[in-house]
Amino acid sequence: MNTAVRPGTDTGAEPVAVIEGLRVEAGGRAIVDGVSLRVLPGRILALVGASGSGKTTTGRALLGEYPPGARVTGEVLVAEGLVGYVPQHPATVLNPVRRTGALLGDIARRQVAHLPRTRRRAAARERVREALARAQLPSDGALLHRYPHQLSGGQQQRVVLAQALLLGARAVVADEPTTGQDALTKRRVVERLAAVARQGVAVVLLSHDLDVVRALADDVVVLRDGKAVEAGPAEQVLGAPGHAWTRELLSEPGDMRGEAARTDTRVATVLDVRSLTARHGRTAVLHGAALSLRAGESLAVVGRSGSGKTTLARCLSGLHCDHDGEVLLDGLPLPLPRSLRDRDREQLAAVQYVFQDARAAFDAHRPVLDQIARTAVRLRGLGRPAARAEALGVLGTLDLPAERALRVPGGLSGGELQRAALARALLARPRVLVCDEITSGLDTFARRSLLGLLARLLRSGAVPALVLITHDLTTAALADRVAVLEDGEIVEAGPAGDVLNAPRHPFTAELIAAARSMRPSAG
Repeated sequence: MNTAVRPGTDTGAEPVAVIEGLRVEAGGRAIVDGVSLRVLPGRILALVGASGSGKTTTGRALLGEYPPGARVTGEVLVAEGLVGYVPQHPATVLNPVRRTGALLGDIARRQVAHLPRTRRRAAARERVREALARAQLPSDGALLHRYPHQLSGGQQQRVVLAQALLLGARAVVADEPTTGQDALTKRRVVERLAAVARQGVAVVLLSHDLDVVRALADDVVVLRDGKAVEAGPAEQVLGAPGHAWTRELLSEPGDMRGEAARTDTRVATVLDVRSLTARHGRTAVLHGAALSLRAGESLAVVGRSGSGKTTLARCLSGLHCDHDGEVLLDGLPLPLPRSLRDRDREQLAAVQYVFQDARAAFDAHRPVLDQIARTAVRLRGLGRPAARAEALGVLGTLDLPAERALRVPGGLSGGELQRAALARALLARPRVLVCDEITSGLDTFARRSLLGLLARLLRSGAVPALVLITHDLTTAALADRVAVLEDGEIVEAGPAGDVLNAPRHPFTAELIAAARSMRPSAG
């Protein structure tokens, strides 16, 4: 039993939950191995670690939920009162056919069932109003009359939080609440969870986003292979880590900048985008976007969710054809056809798109290697044996063993599938690689590894030019250049250091300030 892991014990408060020597075995291995911790009222305890380290299993143990068929030993003690759960995708726990007011009203009416009938309706309405206020949601009729699909992701998250608070939760488990979100949205999530903690509710934060952990956590437990390797106050663990694994977890990746592209103005232009205006139906989502990219350069496109980043990326790769303007390649006078259907084999190969959700981009029933090799068969005319041999060679350079590639996608981790998706794009021998939020769902180690791979591909010339769509300004800072999108317009663009250190546009400054507010050691 690991009795050393007791973050927050100096507060003197009675814990709302205690885990003692928890061991969870499933599939012949220990997912969690001897973890102990205390969850204290009004404090935020962050569980951090790589994918597969045991964060989610430990967090869900507080809810009494374990993997099917798991063998569980140790103790999980929860004080009187519910433990709420806010999942990464809140829509999955909201009834899609019930309005928000009905969802919350049902809970509130059960809470006041003991009151005289004449007082129940008013008491239930008051409880709903209080829960919405505590979750930082308006209690107006407009929101209460909406179905879950009519709410933004942030609103859905707050409705789930309001449900937990309405039920009297004394602790809330927040599972990766900021994954895939821009800096401004992240800051709002941070403020929301901090407000809940100020109300005396314990928060258990499961996150690979170390900026969010720095901004929120009172205490941190670092997990590795199911074991707690370090724990203590956040400022101690994050500021002066004692364990080598924690130090590795906190280290940052190197940049992706191409020295030749920065110093030699004669380097050829690979990509030239002119006056790109794109629409979804009758709504314009991009307005006259213009940018260029030279050989060896990386460009990070940043902005809040809905700003047009992904639409821009899809226009470049022929996945979104409802647009005006031109996309030119390698200085050729004729622009690329707007639609994939109108591009010839060489043009299809020239611009390759790597999706955010690598798992959804693969056929679940075919070996990954076969799907990678098919790119060389289809776009370069290679025979199947030659294509498989080249695919294995590329996978080797990306540190993905052949044994893993012979599996179907379900047998690979998220990070491994992102490497496989990269390998598939590289087999086309593209001129431009477009990566859309490919690090947003990855833990620190997988993210650092993937960004390192992209840097090596640029330096080696295997990828002449890289467009990186990202919400993460730390990732954007690794690129040569940054373009900032807001409401479909490129409001600022230039060298990464200039844009991120001396922004000229108010929105860029706001975005950077939001990111820095979660990194107290920055600047």
